[in-house]
Amino acid sequence: MPQIEGIEIEHLNHACFRLKAGGLVIYFDPFKISEHEEPADVILLTHEHFDHCSIDDIKKIMTPDTVLMINQKCQGEISKLAENEYKYAVYLIPDERTDYASLAVDTIPAYNINKFREPGKPFHPRQDGRVGIIATIGGRRIYHAGDTDNIPEMAGLKNIDIALLPVSGTYVMTPEEAAEAAKIIKPKVAIPMHYGSIVGTKADAEKFKRLSETAGIRVQILK
Repeated sequence: MPQIEGIEIEHLNHACFRLKAGGLVIYFDPFKISEHEEPADVILLTHEHFDHCSIDDIKKIMTPDTVLMINQKCQGEISKLAENEYKYAVYLIPDERTDYASLAVDTIPAYNINKFREPGKPFHPRQDGRVGIIATIGGRRIYHAGDTDNIPEMAGLKNIDIALLPVSGTYVMTPEEAAEAAKIIKPKVAIPMHYGSIVGTKADAEKFKRLSETAGIRVQILK
């Protein structure tokens, strides 16, 4: 597993990452992962859409000792699991902090400002309460933006070591918008995501890398 800024991190698919730090195995938004992935200590879910909250994929890595730290809109899907299949669930809303063992989780909103399913109706409205997640572990801060545009709240992010940013456009930022977000966030390293499965291609990740590095942002493409 690649190590970036002292964190073992792997991009498994789409918006799914596995982290290993602080004695924990942590997954963000598992989707279309192998049956043989390492069991999860913690599963973090940004929102309820099928490519971020997939019960079939959660079951592949969940044990009775797994803690679910998940956006409140995932509650309906998680109710399909038996209570003895996981340790407990914490429901996340924007602008809150939650701690578990060596992991601290802060949230900010995640929403669209210029991606619409029809005029005036964004794919991810702010009022729905979906989240981006800042996971602090092993002395590092990792920001998983979830499904979002370049929103004003990103300007409030400080000391981000790794920023996981969507780049596919359509439902999330385009490569150009993500590069602008990276310039605002100023992470030590940015990693593109949300391409190659539903929408977007590796060409989007490569364009994001070119644009960001021109602005002095280090970028690493993991998948």
